[in-house]
Amino acid sequence: MKRKFVAVEEDSLDNHGVAWWRGPLLGKGGSGSVYLAYLKKPKSRNAFYRRVMAVKSAEFSSSSSLQKEKEVFNHLHDCPYILECYGEETTVSKNGQMVYNLLLEYASGGTLADLIRRSGGCGLPESDVKKYTRFILKGIDYIHSHNYVHRDLKPENVLLVPCGSGDFVPKIADFGLAKKVQNTKRRMFDSSIAGTILYMAPETLVHNVQESGSDIWALGCIVYEMFTGKPLWGLNPDESTEELCKRIADRLELPDVPSGISKDGSDFLKGCLVKNHKFRFSVEMLLNHPFVSGIDDTGNELCDRSCCEE
Repeated sequence: MKRKFVAVEEDSLDNHGVAWWRGPLLGKGGSGSVYLAYLKKPKSRNAFYRRVMAVKSAEFSSSSSLQKEKEVFNHLHDCPYILECYGEETTVSKNGQMVYNLLLEYASGGTLADLIRRSGGCGLPESDVKKYTRFILKGIDYIHSHNYVHRDLKPENVLLVPCGSGDFVPKIADFGLAKKVQNTKRRMFDSSIAGTILYMAPETLVHNVQESGSDIWALGCIVYEMFTGKPLWGLNPDESTEELCKRIADRLELPDVPSGISKDGSDFLKGCLVKNHKFRFSVEMLLNHPFVSGIDDTGNELCDRSCCEE
């Protein structure tokens, strides 16, 4: 399920853009290497770029996933729960390497996976789980309203962007595997499933179906992980990929709802983690669920664009 790309060479930090300097390496993902980027003239007011950004880069000949991601961003550009994309640029280093670059919002808070990891296997406070779940759900709703399915929702692909209140807003990122869905009642067979197995829905593994309900299943896996600090299906080093897929696909093996959480939290999780996708809760049902419906989208917990301006 992993994407292949040719990484930008570590010593190619001379590979800068027209208006930005390439900074240190932040990490490597399935479709490119991610670096910090700084405006060359930080005091100037640039209509498109921020003073500090992240730039996702790959050698041009293997950058199809990044270029596809840019196409998706072209349609998802006005939601406070989706990472902002500022543009694209092709650069050439001194050694002649041609590189495709995607300029993105910098999430200084890291990933939701980092935050969960720092809990030491204890999970996050339920108040935080509620807030993050509400915002991620709003992002999913926006994605689906534009006829896309993300297909790789997981804590690593939810980034934490600072808000003016000193808190962080979770934003959905990494759209390299997203796909456009058809507005038709007839389900089309898709042989090219994608994503991360730990967060794949049963219908994906059994019938190669990846539709809006598959993202809801992945959300349930994320919420479970926020509550417990551990993946829904565990991390057994002795379990093969085939055995893991069988457990997820088995309609009789139901996920355990963690103890010690509220009744609303338990019911929300159960609504996401229904193995038969026909009976899984919809985005609309989840947004109106008491577990998250009390979160104020316009209060201190919401970061609008003005509070993030640099």
